[in-house]
Amino acid sequence: MQTFFRKIKLIFTEPAIRNRVLFVLGALVIFRLLAAVPIPGVDQAVLEQFFSNNQFLGLLNIFSGGGLANLSIVMLGVGPFITASIIMQLMTVMSPAMKDLYTNEGEAGRAKFTQYSRMLTLPLAVLQGFGFLTLLESQGVITGLSSFDFAVNVVLVVAGSILLMWVGELVTEYGIGNGVSIIIFAGIVATLPSTVSQLIFTFDMSQLPLYIGFGFLALAVIYAVVVMTEAERPVPITYAKQSRGGTTYGGSSSFLPMRLNQAGVIPIIFALSILLFPQMVLNILSAFDLPWVPGAMDAVNGFINNYVAYGITYFVLVFMFTFFYTAVTFDPDAVAANLQRNGAFVPGIRPGAHTSEYLGNLITRLTLVGATFLALVAVLPIGLQLATGVAALAIGGTTILIVVSVVLDLIRRLDAQLSMRQY
Repeated sequence: MQTFFRKIKLIFTEPAIRNRVLFVLGALVIFRLLAAVPIPGVDQAVLEQFFSNNQFLGLLNIFSGGGLANLSIVMLGVGPFITASIIMQLMTVMSPAMKDLYTNEGEAGRAKFTQYSRMLTLPLAVLQGFGFLTLLESQGVITGLSSFDFAVNVVLVVAGSILLMWVGELVTEYGIGNGVSIIIFAGIVATLPSTVSQLIFTFDMSQLPLYIGFGFLALAVIYAVVVMTEAERPVPITYAKQSRGGTTYGGSSSFLPMRLNQAGVIPIIFALSILLFPQMVLNILSAFDLPWVPGAMDAVNGFINNYVAYGITYFVLVFMFTFFYTAVTFDPDAVAANLQRNGAFVPGIRPGAHTSEYLGNLITRLTLVGATFLALVAVLPIGLQLATGVAALAIGGTTILIVVSVVLDLIRRLDAQLSMRQY
């Protein structure tokens, strides 16, 4: 306990750490101020009714950082940048040049890879902004706008998305933690007061056991997320002894940490993007009065409102994307080659191809457990709604994963900063 309070004191007394923390807080204040500025022409009453009946916008509001619920100038949030990053990750599988840029060219290659993601964010923001505003105008949420005013709104929301992307990168560079994740985290936390007040005002004593059970289940889910996020399998590594100039080097032992959940929340974001992509495209096409679009919209909405079909598809996509993203980020051949190059080996396993095969089999078994857990957490809200019939009690598995992951990452980074200052 004394160590904990000493670290807390050091955060506020060490200028470098204090400035980083204050920078993050300042960026979050700016974000929340921007999220409170609505675009022109919004009918708030129609907006609230439309939002309460549309699961599509509710899911996207998570990744906008809460800005979409108010139709603010940052209503797109960091969604376009996340989509661009996903597309670039997919390109590493389809394009050998992109994979080489991302994996083999070091920091310079990753910086160029990130720059491509930024460049792709702009056209995606334009498409998403145009599609959302067209949908909202057709539903009467936005009224009384001329063509020029509509174009100005598109420019505003695109500029807001680019601004948030820039703020997120500044937080990553000058603050603590991943800036994009922190922005999403801040948007989720900002919705907690309204969620709690809704539960309080709709409280029914006859459902008290249900609320108590929900509380225990929420704590159990958070505990499970923490355990699964932190769980890892240490692979023992031994460095061979080498003699140079009469001096013996090596001979030490270490371990290679292999996380149970290598992919984090990325597979859930991938799956949501695939599930929501058809509706986003149809929203954009609805502006052109194509005769087949209304029928396609009804079919897509029917699928989303069918909890069983939607839940099964969601589960399968999260499960598959977990394996996919793990395969992109963890290359057993590269790890085995790097170990052999440094004179290291896994005890009992021959270096080279045998080590690669061993690591590949191990990561497959670990990913099987991690993928099943992620898929179950993702579909947990759907299962709760089917079991209880109370939509207000649905535990957002995605939001819990994001919040817990961001908090754990911040704690690790702060602890690393404090340890460095103490040494």
